[in-house]
Amino acid sequence: MQSVLTREDQLNRLRTTEKWDIIIIGGGATGLGTAVDAATRGYKVLLLEKYDFAKGTSSKSTKLVHGGVRYLANGDIKLVIGALKERGRIFKNAPHVSTVQSFVIPVYSTFSKLKYLIGLKLYDWLAGSLRVGNSISLSKKEVIEKLPHIAQKDLHGGILYYDGQFDDARLAVNLAQTAVEHGATVLNYVEAKNFRKDEQGKLSAVICKDQETGEEFVAKGKVIINATGIFVDDILKLDTPTHKNLVRPSQGSHIVIDQKFLDGKDALMIPETSDGRVLFGVPWHGKVLLGTTDIPIDEHEIEPRPMDQEIEFILETAKNYLSPAPTRADILSIYAGLRPLAAPTGKDGESTKEISRDHKLIKSDSNLVTITGGKWTTYRKMAEETVDMAIAVAGLIPVPCKTKQMPIHGATKDRYHGHWSLYGKDYAAIQLLAQENPAWKEEIVPGYDYQLVEVVWSCRHEFIHKVEDFLARRCRLLLLDAKASIKAARRVAKIMAVELNKPEDWVEKEVKEYEELASRYLL
Repeated sequence: MQSVLTREDQLNRLRTTEKWDIIIIGGGATGLGTAVDAATRGYKVLLLEKYDFAKGTSSKSTKLVHGGVRYLANGDIKLVIGALKERGRIFKNAPHVSTVQSFVIPVYSTFSKLKYLIGLKLYDWLAGSLRVGNSISLSKKEVIEKLPHIAQKDLHGGILYYDGQFDDARLAVNLAQTAVEHGATVLNYVEAKNFRKDEQGKLSAVICKDQETGEEFVAKGKVIINATGIFVDDILKLDTPTHKNLVRPSQGSHIVIDQKFLDGKDALMIPETSDGRVLFGVPWHGKVLLGTTDIPIDEHEIEPRPMDQEIEFILETAKNYLSPAPTRADILSIYAGLRPLAAPTGKDGESTKEISRDHKLIKSDSNLVTITGGKWTTYRKMAEETVDMAIAVAGLIPVPCKTKQMPIHGATKDRYHGHWSLYGKDYAAIQLLAQENPAWKEEIVPGYDYQLVEVVWSCRHEFIHKVEDFLARRCRLLLLDAKASIKAARRVAKIMAVELNKPEDWVEKEVKEYEELASRYLL
């Protein structure tokens, strides 16, 4: 196993490697999973990410590792079975960033109670040996004990079931570390600008640019994989300018509120909102996430902002189930992610229910392999299928997939106080690092247990280049409390400037940029 390399070491690999077996464009869940899969099979792998790893949709999920109860209701049994298997593998391979989560569905009629109990018993059964708990019926009294703030009028009881929760961005950075440890070259802030093709019209290279220095590279590869999520069509248009869009983005927005609104360990699942969607209230890092919405949109951007109608929808729905209910004044942070739903050909339905939640894997005439759709829970399986296709396209010597039972970087079942468990096996090394400088043990911002030593660690081992990388994705302060994260920005920037050897004006520039970004997470 190799230790995590410096950025300059990895750029030198990019400069000096004559030809890669597999080049992956996109550093979200699917791209990073694909890099891990390909590297562990022994192929020479390069991954390029224009922004930071998981900056887009992959860090803005509902934080659930799940089979998809609502997909079961839609009759998509195959998708649910596959996701439940992968849920079990995430628990086994990355236990430090994932955990079993209990959910309570409050019911307000006898028929609803029977319907959901039968459905969730089927959900348990479909998981087979990877089941994480047994669904049971709850009395009205038991529901109130678990959800003290649940609306009690006409409450008949509820259903308790089990699914999973995880930290999406932390798993993403662990996947990047795992890929590098198995020999991959994995670079954030390097943009794929264009392609080169051979005389037969097949892709032969990616022209890419370091966003920090402006240096350009020509990376030759035997096969190129497009795993750019909501941006897959942009990459496909680099290959074929006349390409018609494959993806219909759906915006999923969340609000973050204080844990007092649930006041327990159980999550709330609302199975039928006013427009037929599912809404979750999930305890996460000492707060509660409420979401998600599901709105089809035509434009895609790296930093979408929740629409006012989405925030109102979440608050209005919560008002029907929680007492007291959160108001706009209680919101600590808002965030939105764009799901790259694989749109059916010949259809342009306004409802995202008409769009597949499963993934699509295609090969262009130029031999570009594109993977799109799917969800975080199934990232590993998507990666396996993508690498299998890449092997066939490039004529590589076939090697079986190694990731089904392979621990991700940091994997351990040991648990530590607060957020420290998310570092897994790295926890001990971080505590050792903190002994080098007593000041590094100070809290980054009052009220949260994040310490300055984590900034140092992330600079040295977790690929951060901007203040945003740390506050949004290495620790999760931006999503948990946007105002607190703004207060933390300058302290974080000062440490990063020293660690990354930045010029004097870098701190002011970074703080200003971060404040502008964080303002989008505030009402």
